[in-house]
Amino acid sequence: MAQITEARVPDIGDFADVPVIELLVQVGDRVTKDQGLLTLESDKATMEVPAPFAGVVRELRVKVDDRVSEGAVVALIEAELGAAADSTAPPAAASVPAPASTPAPASPAASTPASAEASVAARVEAPVDVGSNERRSPPVEFSAAELLPDKVPYASPAVRLFARELGVDLTRVVGTGRKNRILKEDVQAFVKRTLATPIAAASGAGGLNLIPWPKVDFARFGEIESQPLSRIKKLSGANLARNWAMIPHVTQQDLADITEMEAFRKQLGAENKDVKITPLVFLIKAVVAALKAYPNFNASLDDSGENLVLKKYFHIGIAVDTPDGLVVPVIRDCDRKGVLDLAVELAEISRKAREKKLGPSDMSGGCFSISSLGGIGGTGFTPIINAPEVAILGVSRSSLQPVWNGREFTPRLMLPLSLSYDHRVIDGAAGARFTAFLAQVLGDLRRLLL
Repeated sequence: MAQITEARVPDIGDFADVPVIELLVQVGDRVTKDQGLLTLESDKATMEVPAPFAGVVRELRVKVDDRVSEGAVVALIEAELGAAADSTAPPAAASVPAPASTPAPASPAASTPASAEASVAARVEAPVDVGSNERRSPPVEFSAAELLPDKVPYASPAVRLFARELGVDLTRVVGTGRKNRILKEDVQAFVKRTLATPIAAASGAGGLNLIPWPKVDFARFGEIESQPLSRIKKLSGANLARNWAMIPHVTQQDLADITEMEAFRKQLGAENKDVKITPLVFLIKAVVAALKAYPNFNASLDDSGENLVLKKYFHIGIAVDTPDGLVVPVIRDCDRKGVLDLAVELAEISRKAREKKLGPSDMSGGCFSISSLGGIGGTGFTPIINAPEVAILGVSRSSLQPVWNGREFTPRLMLPLSLSYDHRVIDGAAGARFTAFLAQVLGDLRRLLL
């Protein structure tokens, strides 16, 4: 007899309640191992839930707009003979009615505040069986309203974490989801309203003393066209506004002489024609060296803002320009990888970003970010720090400039560096030392061996 086995959501990082945006199969479809069953969309990436083995889809447990987390059952698949032998997914429970005296266990997917309240009420009101036929009530009456008061915000753990990161009090947010559940969009809308509301009108809640955003009928002045923002820009807008408003930015500018580095890069490219070696991989290695020399740059403030968390790993975020907006995938353990390894990984993660195939694990855990506009132009800019990081490096286009060597002016290829840092953690002298160290390393790559 063929075995019917559950297909579950695999490890999707720290994300929860990720919406289902597309079903890729129907009941009765035959699927192969790793074939996509449905598509999920997190804050900045889409991902497919693969079939753990080959077989026939017998039941779909989700529909479009449902929200799922790691371990949630999405489908029942009748495995082909031997196809599920190496699968770790547990077989679906047989359709055998449970005895009347045995209560059904609560489903993890049903653990919402509303269901939790109902569960508490059921346990409180149900008589206690103490081994006899006598039914007893609790000595003290409790009510679900007292245990779970209405003022407790109705939101998923992911939304609560998102609100904490933005410093939003969920008791002041009105939920628009089912049964007034607070959604991530509700938190974002609250932040936007707060930023656009004068402090006098903010009910004493404090905040930025900003006048309201101007309301203008632009059509009065000529022809217009309205275009909706992409999902990435909508989601990142609140983060950028928070980071710029809450982090005291200082930007340190410097120039690095990369004449020898560029010659070496071209030589490596000629020797390894199957790998595209860009200046960015040398920047990554130089940044790692600088983070080791100045550990406070490889750190984050904790939730209280009173402690600095120093990191012993070196994961570097790389800003990638896509048609839908800017995303920052992370390359991990850059201190353990060579230039060629980084070049291959950079090309792969950039391709995934442009094809919107980045997963949650590709976007999390960064220590320090690099935003390179060298391929476009400019002589400097102020990059916005990617919280909870404390610094970000901006790179502009290199240019030939006359440099005095003590005897004469010689043409040198100079690279503009723009370092933005959190002034709560890093002072100006440390920022200047960091960029000076970067310039020295980029000017003489032999320093990477020290």
